Amino acid sequence: MYKELKKFKVSDKFSFAADDSLEQVCNASEGSGVFLVYAVAEEKELIMVGSTGTVQNDGTLKIKNGGLKEKIVEGHQFAKTGRKYSWPAQMKKEDISLLEVVWYETFNDDTKGIPTAVEGQVLQIFLDENGRLPRWNVAF
Repeated sequence: MYKELKKFKVSDKFSFAADDSLEQVCNASEGSGVFLVYAVAEEKELIMVGSTGTVQNDGTLKIKNGGLKEKIVEGHQFAKTGRKYSWPAQMKKEDISLLEVVWYETFNDDTKGIPTAVEGQVLQIFLDENGRLPRWNVAF
């Protein structure tokens, strides 16, 4: 786990297999924050970092309906379709049997971590350590 994420108290994780329903297994909140996706095999490999929520000029949060849960389940990746469809297809393509998704509310009444800034911190550390972004992150 990245030490930068330890300060965020509203957090959980779930596992997802290609034949699961992402809508049913996703336990993410409707809050705003970041999520990390790991391919689970003999070792866990961080393959993606994402976020949702935008902090406005006046310090308030602009969040799309459904927050983290909606972003994880319905967000587009690999195609112009929701992850509930694209992740299972990509997992089969890459022979990934299980994903672990860890999510953190970074901006709420108790903490004020800008979701994209926290996402950027995690990606920067990954880049520093690996010389590249996680393989499911196209760009940042």
